[in-house]
Amino acid sequence: MNISIPQQQLPLNLDQADSAWQVRVSHRTRRLSVRVYPAGNVVVIAPKYTPPKLIQEFIAKHRDWINVRVRECTARQLAMVPPSELILPSIEQFVQIEYRQESTRAKLRSLGHGQLLLRGNVSEPTTWSRLITAWLTELAQQELELRLRKLATTLGFTYDRLQIRRQRTRWGSCASSGTISLNLCSLFLRPEVLRYLMIHELCHTRHMNHSKQFWSLVESCEPDYLSLDKELSNAWKQVPAWIMLSK
Repeated sequence: MNISIPQQQLPLNLDQADSAWQVRVSHRTRRLSVRVYPAGNVVVIAPKYTPPKLIQEFIAKHRDWINVRVRECTARQLAMVPPSELILPSIEQFVQIEYRQESTRAKLRSLGHGQLLLRGNVSEPTTWSRLITAWLTELAQQELELRLRKLATTLGFTYDRLQIRRQRTRWGSCASSGTISLNLCSLFLRPEVLRYLMIHELCHTRHMNHSKQFWSLVESCEPDYLSLDKELSNAWKQVPAWIMLSK
């Protein structure tokens, strides 16, 4: 289990079955909470300096509920059907997908004008999800790069490059090198929420933390950041579960 707690505290003693779980320390939260993401990932969020014993007790108390949610995520993945359309609010695009089941190796081709053709052996969910996700990644790199560059110029920020990743529990990140990472799933956000996400990461190019100075800078760029941040935290519900199927 990946544990992000102050070094002076003892590590948690958890079962091997919980190895995919994470404990994340938040300087903003005042109580313990847990989130189960579409891919089945579990993140326990703890206030700073929470004793490991309290975290263990919290997990033990909610373990049954967590396991039910994880099983539900797994069941949804197993029951997936190929999407016939992709609605991408953040970049205001609508894409239709046509499937042609054949015995050949599966391939995806863009027909232009918001049309995709996926032909070949596409019976396995991991196959069609991998191809669609790869196409979405290329689209996100192009479309989000344009928006991030424009926003950075408008607000007076600089960064090194944009990286598109498919993170399972984070919407974005910013490295000290100046590389900003945005989650592929941000394609499913509202444009206003995507803009806030970009502002959040751009502000990290000046403050590599969540200090008062950081949030003051965020607020100067987006006065409505509190409600947008809350919407972003809950936006995983808008992400199709199949996007996390392929490795």
